[in-house]
Amino acid sequence: MDVLLLSRLQFAVTCMFHFLFVPLTLGLSIMVAWMETRYVMTGDETWLRMTRFWGKLFLINFALGVVTGITMEFQFGMNWAEYSRYVGDIFGAPLAIEATVSFFLESVFIGVWLFGWNKVSKTMHAVAIWLVAIATNLSGLWIILANGWMQHPVGYVIRNNRAEMVDFWAMVTNPTGLLMFGHQIVSGYTVAAFFVLGISAWHILRKNEMVFFQRSFRQAALFGLASTLLVAFMGDLLASNTAKVQPAKFAAMELVWETRSNAAMHLLLLPDTANEKNSIEALSVPGALSFLAFKDTAAEVKGLKEFPPALRPPLLPVFLSFRAMVALGGYFILACLLALYFTSKGTLEMQRWFLTLLLFSIPLPYLANQLGWIVSEMGRQPWIVYGVLKTADAVSRNITPAQVIFSLAGFTVLYSALGALDFFLLAKYARKGPQQLSDGQTSPQRRN
Repeated sequence: MDVLLLSRLQFAVTCMFHFLFVPLTLGLSIMVAWMETRYVMTGDETWLRMTRFWGKLFLINFALGVVTGITMEFQFGMNWAEYSRYVGDIFGAPLAIEATVSFFLESVFIGVWLFGWNKVSKTMHAVAIWLVAIATNLSGLWIILANGWMQHPVGYVIRNNRAEMVDFWAMVTNPTGLLMFGHQIVSGYTVAAFFVLGISAWHILRKNEMVFFQRSFRQAALFGLASTLLVAFMGDLLASNTAKVQPAKFAAMELVWETRSNAAMHLLLLPDTANEKNSIEALSVPGALSFLAFKDTAAEVKGLKEFPPALRPPLLPVFLSFRAMVALGGYFILACLLALYFTSKGTLEMQRWFLTLLLFSIPLPYLANQLGWIVSEMGRQPWIVYGVLKTADAVSRNITPAQVIFSLAGFTVLYSALGALDFFLLAKYARKGPQQLSDGQTSPQRRN
């Protein structure tokens, strides 16, 4: 294997592993902040116990996310030096803001929250976790704005054989980046919702701390329903934007070969890539694809044949990942609706089949997030910066395959150990359940 393929594989491994932790951090920070806010407002110590229990799981996940995120960024200099040289002035700006503002803010206040029990007022303690949650989500904003610029570069000129920023505000307001951020944030909230639903279901099945976990379950179901509906809404907007700025990716997502007006959406598709057509097109809705792309049933949708084969993304990974992601999104909405229905009827603990299903559904939102990034990143190929710089031209020129293999093996071993540790700790403390409160140990001081 050559340096390019190995470097792409290494970045995929490290990025996808890092992104096992990010979505849960985004969503669980908001949920824990809400739980502590409810405690401050009501004085009900069940909310405090919920804050402590789910907050402990949040901290475990947060620590692993920080470690894996730092090592991932080293690769821009080691494996992708030509990329860094060509667009580093642009790509580096949002990453610098993320590190100096968002990461600094969340690092400071997570310390206040972790060590501030019994040292600051309960109101200040709740403010600290809200600041952590806001900073965590802002951190995601700056990173995704950087990626959004790679998907749809704006506000730059080519000067001195490199890309230079001329309009920072254009990058900040880039619709592609903002839509990606909106879609990713609520996807992370979905991960957190199903994480809490699954663990709560496990305890309800065993009739452990019923008041505690039934309340956790209902909060997660409400949060999850809002999140999953927003995922569908933001996903629709993002798909429409993709049809405008990356038509080859959109054509790969929907297996469109011929440019057509009033393009139909086919619910059942089977590609024949050798002959550049689909061998099966069934369950069709006339005009639906044109409407999805441009909100006009008569609009023209570009087909893959409009683009030279060398400029088309990998077809099957993009198409299959997109379809699987959409199917999972539909399941998440249905599951949250059922969760709220059973809780409202007071029959949740009798639905053992449903509680068991939710327990085994914990990994599914993680999978949907990974599939979404496969669509986003593989769908952009062969470009690393769409229409500006090809991936093959961005790899470092002075590294050897042996060096990349060595670092890839090292990352794989290290990340496997970290992943096993994270899973062990999360499972251990999730099974253990919440601790009983002791005024001298777990309650914050009761002053405002």
